[in-house]
Amino acid sequence: MGGMWILPVIMLIVMLFFLSSFFGRGDFRPPWHDSHKHQESNKGSETALEILKKRYAKGEISKEEFERMKSDLLS
Repeated sequence: MGGMWILPVIMLIVMLFFLSSFFGRGDFRPPWHDSHKHQESNKGSETALEILKKRYAKGEISKEEFERMKSDLLS
């Protein structure tokens, strides 16, 4: 019965560990701390010039339109 004080101390240490991990000091971070995910999602997006080339290849725009839009993008 004299050792019952150890359980609350252990629980307090475990709770402090998880709280410090949750708030960014360890591997467990809340979702709002993942700012790099937004940057990674933009890596897969196409540039305007790539989209323009695809539209020209599909025949959606004429050569004159392609050249005009391309010069607008590159200037």
